Amino acid sequence: MNVKKTLLLAALPLALALPQWANALTLKASDTHPAGYPTVLAVEQMGKTLEQQSNGELKLQMFAGGVLGTEKEVVEQVQLGAIQLARVTLGVVGPVVPDVNVFNLPFVFRDEAHMRKVIDGEVGQEILDKITQSEFQLVALGWMDGGTRNLYTKKPVRSIADLKGMKIRMIGNPVFLDTMNAMGGNGIAMDTSEVFSALQTGVVDGAENNPPTLLEHNHFSVAKYYTLTGHLIIPELLVMSKITWEKLTPAQQTLVKTAARQAQMNERELWDKKVASSNEKLKAAGVEYITVDRQPFNDATASVREKYGAPYADLMKRIEAVN
Repeated sequence: MNVKKTLLLAALPLALALPQWANALTLKASDTHPAGYPTVLAVEQMGKTLEQQSNGELKLQMFAGGVLGTEKEVVEQVQLGAIQLARVTLGVVGPVVPDVNVFNLPFVFRDEAHMRKVIDGEVGQEILDKITQSEFQLVALGWMDGGTRNLYTKKPVRSIADLKGMKIRMIGNPVFLDTMNAMGGNGIAMDTSEVFSALQTGVVDGAENNPPTLLEHNHFSVAKYYTLTGHLIIPELLVMSKITWEKLTPAQQTLVKTAARQAQMNERELWDKKVASSNEKLKAAGVEYITVDRQPFNDATASVREKYGAPYADLMKRIEAVN
């Protein structure tokens, strides 16, 4: 009898601990960016916040550097609930929720500050809600900065006339290719991994991206001129599996939403520091930063906004009205 009583008492702490243990959920998070990148760090911090505020019920494990697959593969796994969280670009969502495509248009944002006000405000929230309410099986939790894209070339571009006929690598999206062609260049679709050798061999005369990419892919060693056109400013998304979301309690859902908003702001600070540090390193390495009159580039791409932006005319007016 005493033995039974002892066993019962010994098992009691485990039984008391079981409910919390049973409810514990480890969120598997994916990012194609490498470890230490602002989006990765922000989501890792989000995980620490969730673990602390949920008393260990929610934990997060980050898989950076694309180890869980390409973005398309990751989104499919998120839809199935095999991966719980992912940072993704707009391209994978655009076919299902067309409104996000408006952010891919050239000069739809005046500058980065304007873009941030838009995504932090009504328009940004509406688009997140549309993604969540779609049949895409994703819950859109927030936005991440993807930076401002500028031209980098082997010969200087000091005005729109200098760009004429230059072969410039672009992401293989018709909007982006048409944007470059409208500005007078010759848009060439090419994978990021091929750009360095293409610059070296003269297959392309330049490319376009944000300062951290120019630095970290070593493209600056071949393309020494960085022209601040700011033609594209494209935010990214933080999404969660709807299957996972529906398993959470209302209190846990609130925690996740709040932590995601914090991650959005945290990533922004990290991004700004990374851009400032990249700019310093690029200038120290002899890259010439060229400030141009952006208006001719903006005017030249009006046809692209008309062609691809027609379904989103009202949305574009609302974006323009944000001060």
